[in-house]
Amino acid sequence: MNPDKITKHSLLLVDDERLVLATLGQGLSRAGYVVSSAESVDDAEALLASGERPDLAILDVSMSGRSGLELAERLHLFDHIPFMLLTAYSDQEIVQQAAASGALGYLVKPVDTRQLVPTIEAALARAAELQGLRTTGQQLQNALNNEREISIAIGITMVQYRLGRKAAFELLRKTARNQRRKLTELAADVIRASEALNLGG
Repeated sequence: MNPDKITKHSLLLVDDERLVLATLGQGLSRAGYVVSSAESVDDAEALLASGERPDLAILDVSMSGRSGLELAERLHLFDHIPFMLLTAYSDQEIVQQAAASGALGYLVKPVDTRQLVPTIEAALARAAELQGLRTTGQQLQNALNNEREISIAIGITMVQYRLGRKAAFELLRKTARNQRRKLTELAADVIRASEALNLGG
């Protein structure tokens, strides 16, 4: 492995076979990853509950006790932790379940580290893209919400002061500037005041 290629991404390996955990864990540590491991879904959940947040989880599908797919669902829905699945055999149904659960990769054992690293890097790159999209989506939603609140506040000001749309907007903007506040904060206050008056009426 090229020492210049050292990443510092953290990985969580979940497999009930100790030999697999040890072999992959050592190989991935040598490749520059920070590796935590768990021998069951319960162990993995305990690690997550303690605040551990890996950049990527690698889960064995078939384990004694609870399945890796069960943990995959939790990681995807609640923790937004990206994951890949490992399985002892290639099965179309499991591949479909893996895709449906949001897996960023799927590998059939036995796996060696050289084979795993490019797949991990691809999964981490995809996870970063998805996180970026989530952030952008949230920012767009916030912008739309702010736009809507300003629009409602302009409407309230138009009615209240019998002003046209442009004059009402200018009045709100001037008031916000004088009070050294953001227009969105003032708009939210105008809406709250109007709702309070309506409730009072």
